[in-house]
Amino acid sequence: MSKETLSTSAPEEEIPKINFGIEENNSEEKLKSINTKPPLTPENLEDTHEVNQLPEPSGYRILVLPFTPREKTKGGILFSQESLDKARIATTCGYVLKMGDLAYKDNKKFDKPWCKLGDWVIFARYAGSRLPIEGGEVRLLNDDEVLGTIKDPESILHLI
Repeated sequence: MSKETLSTSAPEEEIPKINFGIEENNSEEKLKSINTKPPLTPENLEDTHEVNQLPEPSGYRILVLPFTPREKTKGGILFSQESLDKARIATTCGYVLKMGDLAYKDNKKFDKPWCKLGDWVIFARYAGSRLPIEGGEVRLLNDDEVLGTIKDPESILHLI
């Protein structure tokens, strides 16, 4: 803690410098941002071998990486981390990473597969099981929980 002097007619007194909580929080956030891993996206997953480390879906299940919204708007406004986390949880779009060996094999239910590896799919908000992993989360969906496919997930309005 540094000390400053106050000039008055009385003998010089030392006044301690005040540290504001904002300064402490900012330094903690800087440390967190350095140590945290960036959120997983299809682009940075393809560059690494992390897909092989993800769980293999069994039976008729599909492993999906939920869409990660942008951290900044086109106008340059930054979203808070809390808003981004809420958007990740509430997202209804995802990227198909892996498919179980029985996915879309039931001829009574499906004429043809509704999606394939590398597709962006739409699913219900609370569909599937959430599995937290380093850098985000993945979801295990049943093959019949896929509602449709989409070419660009940013074309759907994601509420933040």
